[in-house]
Amino acid sequence: MISAFIADVAYYLPSGSVTNDDLSRAFPEWSVDKISAKTGIEVRHIAGPDEFTSDLATGAARALASAGRVDLNEVDYLIVCTQSPDYFLPTTACMVHENLGLRSDAGAIDINLGCSGYVYGMGLAKGLIESGQVRNVLLITADTYSKFLNPEDKSVRTIFGDAASATFVSSRESSGADISALVYGSDGSGAKHLMVPRGGLRPGADLTHDAEPEARGLQPSSYDLYMNGPEIFNFTLRVVPETFAAVLAKAEISEDEVDLVVVHQANAFMLEHLRKKLAVPTEKFFVHIANCGNTVSSTIPIALAEAAESGVLRRGMNVLVMGFGVGLSWGGFMLRW
Repeated sequence: MISAFIADVAYYLPSGSVTNDDLSRAFPEWSVDKISAKTGIEVRHIAGPDEFTSDLATGAARALASAGRVDLNEVDYLIVCTQSPDYFLPTTACMVHENLGLRSDAGAIDINLGCSGYVYGMGLAKGLIESGQVRNVLLITADTYSKFLNPEDKSVRTIFGDAASATFVSSRESSGADISALVYGSDGSGAKHLMVPRGGLRPGADLTHDAEPEARGLQPSSYDLYMNGPEIFNFTLRVVPETFAAVLAKAEISEDEVDLVVVHQANAFMLEHLRKKLAVPTEKFFVHIANCGNTVSSTIPIALAEAAESGVLRRGMNVLVMGFGVGLSWGGFMLRW
């Protein structure tokens, strides 16, 4: 039986940044200390005016290749998970395929998903490999959410940053992390709680008038991303414990056998509430958000890469992974590192 394993993970952060000092100057009613306390974020990396999702995705893949543990010539299929594509069409994946010089017989496809995107993308990669279609999948997550943000909206400007990650998923077991116990969930009735109301083909008001910038006391800019924070928070507190239990049940292991929990890095306030609700000890609940912010589908792979690099994540550990957010959508899986 063919199985899928994570061979390596890397990520890319653009050089531009927005610090808490920058935000405090823009919103004097919010001090640096208040922003840090509420979000747990010190710096958000921001793509430049001429830097787009395909550029970040390409950077992450090249960072992965430069580590020397994988060969991009072996990629049979490229998945790019993004909600901020360079264009409606062509697919960003085809552009990244060209940038990386991947083989012409390698597939390339975009998937549109946010905070749970890494989980869903991993499920697709695992399915492609274990069904015998391909041997190696390059899973990239990449977003430039900063380009969606209204400059006057401090509720989202304090949270989101831009980034990309690259994960090489392979049928080769050597030194790889085993992927198992995938679970998923969706609730489209909550789509209106986190959305970009402008720039698509359909008006955002068709979902909710609350998303219109005028309804929020903002001058319209370009895309004007909208987030109903309380609704997203309540949704998360509801589905994450259920997902946690579902992954454990599917993996047939107990909570005590989980060595590390890595969830979507939304913000420090939410993460601490989740940790307490799940009753996970602090040392088993990995947080990496201070120096990059909420990077949507890239938060989990960035955290995994940082946990491995810092020695917190070691070979043989059982890691429970969960993503949740825009859609509304959620999912989780187990890794045997």
